[in-house]
Amino acid sequence: MSSCSSRALTILSTVFGACGLLLVGVAVSTDYWLLMEEGIVLQQNQSMEVKMALHSGLWRVCFVAGTENGRCVASEYFTEPEIEITTENTANILKMVRTATPFPMVSLLFVFTAFVISNIGHIRPQRTILAFVSGIFFILSGLSLVVGLVLYISSINDEVMNRPREPEQFFNYHYGWSFAFAASSFLLKEGAGVMSVYLFMKRYAEEEMYRPHPALYHPRLSESSDYSGQFLHPETWPPPKRGRSDSRASSDISIQINQTPPQSTKNNPLFIHILNNNLS
Repeated sequence: MSSCSSRALTILSTVFGACGLLLVGVAVSTDYWLLMEEGIVLQQNQSMEVKMALHSGLWRVCFVAGTENGRCVASEYFTEPEIEITTENTANILKMVRTATPFPMVSLLFVFTAFVISNIGHIRPQRTILAFVSGIFFILSGLSLVVGLVLYISSINDEVMNRPREPEQFFNYHYGWSFAFAASSFLLKEGAGVMSVYLFMKRYAEEEMYRPHPALYHPRLSESSDYSGQFLHPETWPPPKRGRSDSRASSDISIQINQTPPQSTKNNPLFIHILNNNLS
């Protein structure tokens, strides 16, 4: 997977996610999760007579043989449906599999959310976090679905193990194509989740590769001086000192001359000569 490009990962994650969403949607909406038939064994010619045959899903039970042949009834989660079932164990199987129904529904919600977020991330690849979030939702959707499948299988196995063994009766069951679609969608969603997370890591690594180093924003001439970088930024230079004008300098000189000289210079001939020249 390390040799896959971002474009290939984008296409594969989209295809896997779309197929996983389609398969789990078909599995939840159809009624071929479980197929059962039961009847009696005729001792005369050792043939079997089917008394009842049905296929069921998460929401509906349809009969294909027996007294209820051709009838489909909704699976009632709060009230018992008015149907005639040959044995009590078969009725218990239809009751117990209802405990697994919420998990495929949650899985369908998660995979739809993941698919939407994944496509938004493909449209705006600069938002790399969307690929990671969609991958997490894909993985959670697969885990929720596999929990529902395990509960569905265990419920059926428990009732079959408790079924009384009678030589004159037979009971067969197997899983239908709706169950196979749900199991296949688990693999596709987990694959889409792994590829989405890997796509996030790849995009993040590419962003870090082309991102300038923070040290380039504040260049320095040396590491030992805190003021070495000031020469590269003229705005940090101190303001220049203004020189004094000629008039100010001459006034300072005149003030110094007019001031009373110290006692030691009063009798100096040179000082007296300069003072007389200034007065004249």
